[in-house]
Amino acid sequence: MNQAYAVPAVAVVVVATVLVGALGLRISRTTSDFYVASRTVGPRLNAAAISGEYLSAASFLGIAGLVLIQGPDMLWYPVGYTAGYLVLLLFVAAPLRRSGAYTLPDFAEARLESQQVRRLAGAFVVGVGWLYLLPQLQGAGLTLEVLTGAPGWLGGLVVAVVVVAAVAAGGMRSITFVQAFQYWLKLTALLVPALFLVLAWQGDGAPRLAFDEPAAFREHRLVRVDDTVDVKLAGPLTVTATGMVDGRSYDGERVRLPAGAHRIHRGTELSFRPGDTVPRTEPGTAGGMSTPLVTSRDEHPLYATYGLILATFLGTMGLPHVVVRFYTSPHGRAARRTTVAVLVLVGAFYLLPPVYGALGRLYAPELTLTGDADAAVLLLPDLVIGGLGGDLLGALLAGGAFAAFLSTASGLTMAVAGVLTQDVLPSRGVPHFRLATVLAMTVPLAASGVVGSLPVADAVGLAFAVSASSFCPLLVLGIWWRGLTPPGAAAGMITGGGSALVAVAATMTGHPDSGLLHTLLAWPAVWSVPLGFLSMVLVSLATPGRVPDGTAATMARLHLPEDPPATAGWESPQRSPQRQLGERPQGALPPMSKAVGEAAPRPAAVTDPAVEGAER
Repeated sequence: MNQAYAVPAVAVVVVATVLVGALGLRISRTTSDFYVASRTVGPRLNAAAISGEYLSAASFLGIAGLVLIQGPDMLWYPVGYTAGYLVLLLFVAAPLRRSGAYTLPDFAEARLESQQVRRLAGAFVVGVGWLYLLPQLQGAGLTLEVLTGAPGWLGGLVVAVVVVAAVAAGGMRSITFVQAFQYWLKLTALLVPALFLVLAWQGDGAPRLAFDEPAAFREHRLVRVDDTVDVKLAGPLTVTATGMVDGRSYDGERVRLPAGAHRIHRGTELSFRPGDTVPRTEPGTAGGMSTPLVTSRDEHPLYATYGLILATFLGTMGLPHVVVRFYTSPHGRAARRTTVAVLVLVGAFYLLPPVYGALGRLYAPELTLTGDADAAVLLLPDLVIGGLGGDLLGALLAGGAFAAFLSTASGLTMAVAGVLTQDVLPSRGVPHFRLATVLAMTVPLAASGVVGSLPVADAVGLAFAVSASSFCPLLVLGIWWRGLTPPGAAAGMITGGGSALVAVAATMTGHPDSGLLHTLLAWPAVWSVPLGFLSMVLVSLATPGRVPDGTAATMARLHLPEDPPATAGWESPQRSPQRQLGERPQGALPPMSKAVGEAAPRPAAVTDPAVEGAER
């Protein structure tokens, strides 16, 4: 890729992000603006912002890499990511907005009137947020490394600095404009090159895209293996090798490799002829980010598929950066409209990454050998089109990829910093929120240099599994079942979410690396989600006396339709008094009408910045 075009494209995206964020900062004048954009974000703008922060490194780079390696089975990723919003629309969106909860811990405390449950929910928000931030930072490092050859940590550092500056300066009002802008940038960055790539494929005689056959080289290709890798050949293969293969040194010699397993050592160059089958990389040995959990998928494909479906379908509703967005809607009806619009925007985007994966299998099959399959999106324009046109399209894709990292990282940092400010730091003012923003980004940035490369889409999938196992039972039962008790909620989050978190940690360390236990740990949602639901129900049934006294009023608030222009007990955001940044947010939920029932005492720690100063 030509650095003369790609690096300026990334710089333009970074500068544009800062400028758009500055626009939001100029109109962010109150505490309410800073935390929740004064609850005045309309469905179209909010949907674009949600889509912008949701479409992460896994969407922009990871899906194409997985399709390149594994084929059409990996289309369950975009299907699951999109369908998760359908589940969110049906069960959560409007009631969660009516609850008045600013964060998931706010909802937990408001629904169950328990500080212990609130703290537990806060711990899971931080854990999921940090786990989700890791692939964003590593994806940025991969992109900058492909563009410039810079060390992998530099891209993550650039994203961390820009995100902290944008979030700390302007808060929710600022990043709303940034993320909406970045959604349309990402969509354009994928759509325009895809059109030219498909035209080039047609002009090349439209060679057949076959996923039921092993990938093969269409032309002579020299492949350098940057990290020692184990490969498996279905049949004998003759290659020209310079370096070490199976412990023997070669210097430009023709080598006949029999069927079976072989080790290609670091720095070896292999020359393939047209028609040669691409050697299959053994799981976990390639040096790039896109080595998926191939072992478990190969050994138990049906189980792995169900694990992926459950994690992505049910995990979306518990993602902290997604949930906090619904509080910026003016009312529950707007929250539902926002979710419908998100389904359209996200669905349109996810039509594109599989195109890059399919073309990558045809034009860049060597990426499965080098472990750089996540870079297929960035490299295809140069491989397929070449020349100035390929350089310009590659630069556009590079800018879009960086927009993906920036937008998702911004939303996650905002969500994690909000929880740290309310539940960890001693004060809840805006200055302490800015300190929490630095802390929210510093921990995953440091961890990204320790844990090494993670598969982008798989790492995000693991975050979805933890979210589905902890917050999905809490939200679904908390909204739709009045019998939920604080001990039940705590038990469900600990058993479901905690076991999923342990499984994720084991999977990341690679122990065990095969067998049934590895498969169970790699795809925990199949058993951890039912475990979370079952624990919540059984413990709640065993502790019926612990049902909060204000449950009837809270359930009415969640499910009774409100009048958007003048909801009882709410201060109109348009008439909200101007407040200076730095004032401490107070109060959480609006008082219930006496016609509905007596409201439970409001927990003091549940904060709603948008109603600061309202009469309770």
